[in-house]
Amino acid sequence: MRSGVERLREDLDILEAMAADMAEYLFSDVLYWKMSSAWMPMLTLGGYLMREYRLLALRDLLDNEEQARLDTAVAQFNQAVEGKVVRFEQKAKKELGVRARQWGRYLDDLRKEPELAGINYETAVTNRVMITAMFDRLQTAPYQSDGGLQEMVETLDKGLRPRWQSGDFVWPAEWKPAYPQEKYWWLYGRPH
Repeated sequence: MRSGVERLREDLDILEAMAADMAEYLFSDVLYWKMSSAWMPMLTLGGYLMREYRLLALRDLLDNEEQARLDTAVAQFNQAVEGKVVRFEQKAKKELGVRARQWGRYLDDLRKEPELAGINYETAVTNRVMITAMFDRLQTAPYQSDGGLQEMVETLDKGLRPRWQSGDFVWPAEWKPAYPQEKYWWLYGRPH
């Protein structure tokens, strides 16, 4: 099993590729952009923003050369989105709707089949982390957040809380400093 630092380095490779394709992606009509390397996930704003947040929060786990690569990728992303507020918001809001529905379906499946609770939770919760990353970015100038989608996610969270069992951080321990429990409570435990 790969360590959290190894996975972080993989995130850096993915982030660089996503930043390189971002300008073209923003003006495409697709939500999921195929990356050049087959092993990489599809490019989405949520996927990029989740990795950017994690890498910046945990940059001290990277060596100097990796930190320089991170800074270059972030600058490339910022240049790609500069002046494209409307395109960025449109893509982000579309993806937020999709991710919120996926998260909601996962939670519905848990309600219908409680015995599945926690199976593959580490993967399923990635949607929830991407949602937070996109909301966080949309709440910074010059962007505007979508209150309706935020309410939908808050409703889903309220539905999860009664079935929540607090516990250990579900992702690699090295990543824990990036995700404080107060904000990311759904990364500390599992549904039951």
